[in-house]
Amino acid sequence: MSMSTLPTVLVLGGGPDAEREVSIKSSTAIAAGLNASGRFAARLEIIDTVDGAWLKDQAADLIFPYLHGPWGEGGPLQDILERDGRPYVGTDARGARTAMDKIASKFFAAEIGVPTAPAWMLNLRDPVCPTKLPVIIKPVHEGSTIGLHVCTSRGEFTRAVEAIEKETRERLQQGLSPRPYMIEPKIGGDTRARELTVGIVGKSALPVIEIAPKDGLYDYQAKYIRDDTRYLVEGQDLDLPEPVIKKVKKHTQRLFKAMGLRHVARADYLLDRDGALWFLEINTTPGFTDHSLVPKAAAAMGLAMPDLCAKLAELALGLVPAGAAEGETIGEG
Repeated sequence: MSMSTLPTVLVLGGGPDAEREVSIKSSTAIAAGLNASGRFAARLEIIDTVDGAWLKDQAADLIFPYLHGPWGEGGPLQDILERDGRPYVGTDARGARTAMDKIASKFFAAEIGVPTAPAWMLNLRDPVCPTKLPVIIKPVHEGSTIGLHVCTSRGEFTRAVEAIEKETRERLQQGLSPRPYMIEPKIGGDTRARELTVGIVGKSALPVIEIAPKDGLYDYQAKYIRDDTRYLVEGQDLDLPEPVIKKVKKHTQRLFKAMGLRHVARADYLLDRDGALWFLEINTTPGFTDHSLVPKAAAAMGLAMPDLCAKLAELALGLVPAGAAEGETIGEG
């Protein structure tokens, strides 16, 4: 089949948010994967923000947006895509807003019985931490651990609040809205909990991955820059009881369905020393760089990057079924 007869895909990357550089890497890899699959003809556009008029002028059968951050994956871009009317990869605007909001995600988890820690909105007018230390402070509408503070003492909590106050003043001076922050207990307290993640493609769970950062914190540097983080993959080197593996996959599939998500997502959990699982958040635009977890999990079960990207495009076009029942993984059944 010649390239001219292949379905055309417009891949969007970049965006106006803090994760722009990661988005450029992810979208570049996706465009390359689609073209390498031999099933699509992809064209990459690196953008800041766009409007409907610009999008209408872009010829494509399918749009594959891959912008990390509140504008690109949190609803505003999805509003424009829905008005455009062409099929696009990823969750719709309502689901995108729900998943981007870590507080709302916790409400959905609690409602369907998926354990998650309590959370408090950070009140900059109150200098006292509302719960027992240690705690995590993080933005409600960001990813990649941007803006995250680990507070193990009153002094660290005070310094974190002061840093957020400074950031708030600077954003207001720049004409930007302040970022809301939340506080949640640090799972495991002073003991490091195990970090687990599960990807979803269609409706099917990918292999579970345990994240083992060298210095104990899976921050932006550990995710995208350094090469000393270990990833322990189900079926290879992951040492995790089978009941825990099944439970974390089932939790993820139930959340995916309850929140109205589609095509792809990745949910993150902590496993404490007592063996209890705690849901953290779900990401509807998980990274697609060479450090990223969904491509790693897919590769572990034989789904190479070109086929993974093509499968997502085919899901959006309705060319393949969404897949598995609850608890199943790709390739089962």
